[in-house]
Amino acid sequence: MGKKVLSSNRKAYYNYEILEKLETGIVLSGYEVKSVRQSDISLVDSVVRFVNGEAFAENVFITPYKQISTHIGDYDAKRKRKLLMHKSEINKMYAKVKEKGLTVVPLEVYVGDKGKIKFLIGLAKGKKLYDKKEAIKKKDIIKEMARDF
Repeated sequence: MGKKVLSSNRKAYYNYEILEKLETGIVLSGYEVKSVRQSDISLVDSVVRFVNGEAFAENVFITPYKQISTHIGDYDAKRKRKLLMHKSEINKMYAKVKEKGLTVVPLEVYVGDKGKIKFLIGLAKGKKLYDKKEAIKKKDIIKEMARDF
């Protein structure tokens, strides 16, 4: 059936070198699910933090659902959202983050095979400025070669 990508974090691929990827679930309320399914989500500047043996996605912006009920009250669009991962996966990622000084960032949000909303997170290492410039040069060379043919 394939997956339907709802949002991707292109800035993460520019700012970081992705070393490892992992698919996780996420805890969302009903109106957030409706909003995410309409692709009203932004992963820019978002990060995954580990607290007390649990993983949380921070700074993920989900636009409030337009037909939200009035009894919901204050809606925090950038609240921390728990990621659903096995304890062994959390411990493995947390150890790498602590040991090597790496970062875990959300890369994509998509609808999985069974209709569940999934996050693709990546273990990332920050790029230096010269690495970013080199990546831009490689893209430009590839574009030039494509134009010639």
